[in-house]
Amino acid sequence: MLLRQSRLFYSFFHSVDTQSKRHGGELVAQVLKSHGVQNIFTLPGGHVSPIVVASDKLNIKIIDVRHEATAVFAADASARLSGIPGVAVVTAGPGLTNTVTAIKNAQLAESPLVVIGGAAATLLKGRGSLQDIDQSSLLKSATKKCFSVDCVRDIVPTMREAFRIAQIGRPGPVFVELPLDVLYPYNVVSEQFSSMSAKSGSSNTKKLPLKARVIEAYSSYCLNHIFSDAWKDRDYDPLPVTVAHPNKQQVSKVAEMIAASKRPLLIMGSQSVLRPYGPTSVAENIKQLGLPVYLNGSARGLLGSDYEMQFRHARKDAVREADLVVLLGAVCDFRLSYGRIFKKPTKVISVNRSMESAKMNSGIFWNPTMTIESDVGSFVDELVNNLRHKQTQVNVDKEWLKTLRQRDDKRDASIEEMSLGKTDYYINPLKLLLGVKKVFENDPTILVADGGDFVASASYILKPNGPLRWLDPGPFGTLGCGAGFALAAKLLNPDHQVVAIMGDGAFGYAVPELDTFVRHNIPVYWVIGNDACWTQIAREQLPMLGSSIGCELAHSDYHKVAEGFGALGYLVKEDEDLDKRNILEVSKKDLNKTETTVVVNALIGKTKFREGSISV
Repeated sequence: MLLRQSRLFYSFFHSVDTQSKRHGGELVAQVLKSHGVQNIFTLPGGHVSPIVVASDKLNIKIIDVRHEATAVFAADASARLSGIPGVAVVTAGPGLTNTVTAIKNAQLAESPLVVIGGAAATLLKGRGSLQDIDQSSLLKSATKKCFSVDCVRDIVPTMREAFRIAQIGRPGPVFVELPLDVLYPYNVVSEQFSSMSAKSGSSNTKKLPLKARVIEAYSSYCLNHIFSDAWKDRDYDPLPVTVAHPNKQQVSKVAEMIAASKRPLLIMGSQSVLRPYGPTSVAENIKQLGLPVYLNGSARGLLGSDYEMQFRHARKDAVREADLVVLLGAVCDFRLSYGRIFKKPTKVISVNRSMESAKMNSGIFWNPTMTIESDVGSFVDELVNNLRHKQTQVNVDKEWLKTLRQRDDKRDASIEEMSLGKTDYYINPLKLLLGVKKVFENDPTILVADGGDFVASASYILKPNGPLRWLDPGPFGTLGCGAGFALAAKLLNPDHQVVAIMGDGAFGYAVPELDTFVRHNIPVYWVIGNDACWTQIAREQLPMLGSSIGCELAHSDYHKVAEGFGALGYLVKEDEDLDKRNILEVSKKDLNKTETTVVVNALIGKTKFREGSISV
């Protein structure tokens, strides 16, 4: 009976081209090309070789890295900067498990990306095959959706849907699992099926026992299921991507509240730069609104470095004084004290692509006046049009604006003053960061931040001078993202300077990737704040628990490590290195002249600049 059913199934599937040398990797590559993917990030693996080879033939740049997490971090940054979902291709098992942290980072940072993972052949899943694990279950909580493809004809529709899902609503990562037998040519897969079949070594199927004949029939059915209709003509183009828009009543109500407010405040998060409306039109509309604004996440730099209504310091004070706060893609997580930062009389409007995110911690620590499920760019555009149409005047308390500006100027002045102080040894880190700021402030520069204490200090000093020119891990606070971020940033913006600000702890994750930058001729400028310590942790552990155990590192010769990989290495450890010898400027000139990656190993001392900050 089972044998007859197998033959019926076999007759249902047709159009199997047993002579074709085409393979599923070509279909994947064609979808990537049609979706505008310029680079894929990968680490070699036999499970996914067809995808890499086929993509290369379509002139998609293949960037092979030294760790799979770097591939996903690079895909994350690529998505943020280009608006096209980033793509990482990794092999099965450990290749996939190495990406989990980076995928979760992308999810919390709301970055759209497609992670493609190889897998064991469909018939061998769960049977102890090499690198065979339940990958989808592992990634279920870290992605928007997981797909597993079991036949060639489903590759294209699945990939197109993966790209769509990554971008709609609250953007995030999608995982697509492609088993070996879906990616390789028919003849290769057929040989593998034959080697596993019951008739292996026998030319007469009829002489086999019934059980063996059933297994043989099922094997034939599976092979034909995989390749049936594999090469039919199909549409590769992107599926429509829709985003939520606010209704007119909501926009009108917000416009009325802004008009009635004397101390309105905008707080903008990473969703402000999402396509299709961000970042250019969002920046123009925000400037037309003329309201005081604070930026966080990928929104940093959205309004340039000198916009008069943009403020950077004393945000808590500003929020407590405001009578209206509009959250544009910003959420009430730890960055806004879970919503406890708002006073009860303050009206709070939360605009977000996800209603769940818009209401985060509401009813517990805060109560929103309005929550609006909408794309930020669309909302701001309609708000400006509403105010213009009604000729509504927005009048912000000038004395309050003056106070906000004075606070900012006072904080900047205090940083300048603290930078002149001497540390117990080596260079004042604030002086170093101000030196970096001066060297690069007139260039189109993308800043990559990866680290703890040193990078947190940098966030007060370095000002991205345009939209999409600041990359940090986001709310997951992941160390080790810097190499992947810098990689994608330079690939997508070859005419920009890319400056990676790294703590010495974080740089430990990046060291092997120096090989990647040199091999692929991707020149990036690295500044390592080397204080021989996990200072962000030691800052609280030592005074609270009386021990710095586990926090101590060494003043390692990272500049020499860089030279070993073929990069240019520089050591900065005295004030004269910044003043008289001006190594920052010299190293920048060498970067531009040689187009070789530069690593500045800067030995820094301790300051009290961030005294009292904690890492939880």
